[in-house]
Amino acid sequence: MLGVDLKGQGKVTISDVFYDIVKEKKMIKSSKTGPTYNLESMLFEEALYQSKDFDFIALGPKWFEGCYCAPDLFLGEIMSRWSDNYEYIIVDSPAGVEHLNRRITKNVKDFFNILDPSKKSFDNAKRTHRIIEEVSINYENYYLVGGFRFPEELNKKAEKQPFKYLGKVAHDEEVMEKNFQGNSLLELPETSRAYKSVKDILRKAGYDKKVLSLSDLLNV
Repeated sequence: MLGVDLKGQGKVTISDVFYDIVKEKKMIKSSKTGPTYNLESMLFEEALYQSKDFDFIALGPKWFEGCYCAPDLFLGEIMSRWSDNYEYIIVDSPAGVEHLNRRITKNVKDFFNILDPSKKSFDNAKRTHRIIEEVSINYENYYLVGGFRFPEELNKKAEKQPFKYLGKVAHDEEVMEKNFQGNSLLELPETSRAYKSVKDILRKAGYDKKVLSLSDLLNV
């Protein structure tokens, strides 16, 4: 959605790095600290996209049979190692709970669970919160947010949930058009309905002193 063309920038995903190691037989030192150090260097050089507004790294597709254990492990490791370099870190996760079970992120200030208009989505919000508690992820707040397809008539149902509901992202034709054309959402004007609604949601979550412009919003 941010319009980052990793290949165009000479970058790859975490899974691509592991694919190269396994399939292309890239050398990794076998000393006690060697593998971690070399993998971290490879991920920094090959997978981390950096710009003046934000840095970005993607887990990528699963190239092998089985689980995501190795890429997940190192995603968690580099997040722990690199987190002090950033004021804010955003983790965009799928609706599943696999990443939570593995505690890829162990310390989180705010969880934002995005709802769609379905019973499954509400059930997922409860299940996600339960797993966060069960695997002992440290966090401060767990919020619900209606996605852009979330109808106004379900707001009352969302407000009755055991978690704080912050409102919904406004449907915005400008966002739809940019998504369809494959353009970056960084190009959205600050008059965008979606941008304004997200800004209001973040204010309710306590980011009012930080969210001042579109560039600030995208760095929260």
